[in-house]
Amino acid sequence: MTQRRQVLIGLGLAAAAATLKGTTMAHAETAIAAQDWTFESIYGGVYGSADFAGKVVLLVNTASLCGYTPQYSALQKLQDTYKDQGLVVFAVPSDDFNQEKASNAEVKSFCELNYGITIPMSVIAHVTGPEAHPLYLWLKQTTGFAPEWNFNKVLFDQQGKVVGTWRSGAEPIGSEIEAQVQRLLS
Repeated sequence: MTQRRQVLIGLGLAAAAATLKGTTMAHAETAIAAQDWTFESIYGGVYGSADFAGKVVLLVNTASLCGYTPQYSALQKLQDTYKDQGLVVFAVPSDDFNQEKASNAEVKSFCELNYGITIPMSVIAHVTGPEAHPLYLWLKQTTGFAPEWNFNKVLFDQQGKVVGTWRSGAEPIGSEIEAQVQRLLS
């Protein structure tokens, strides 16, 4: 098996039957393999699972017009604080909850101008329902977790195992999320 197939952000979790309704789940000992995935980048090009191999990844579905949008500042700060240690905060803008700008260009401009965003970000994508991006479909099928609103968060360890999920209100800095990131990076 290739390294690309072994270490994927969207790899799994041994306790696939565990409920992930907004709480952290215990660290899984064994990953369930998932397919390779790609997201078109809002900056041009493509992000693939291999780009994040060996990194701790915080996956966040975002929206520009949401009450939680100010979390962009904390997400950027989290990335800036821990990126040299191996953290990637990956934003997936979505209009599934009718709170995203009309175009990728508008999202990119809004995020850069208002929040100084430089974190990796995909183009606008579906994160719920039958049209959801394959990674989100995989998360739903494998872990039962699906975003119920904007700014839901999924934390993957360096081996691509899901180690925690949080709903919108969970703050990225000074919280259980940051503590989990620190633990994984130590």
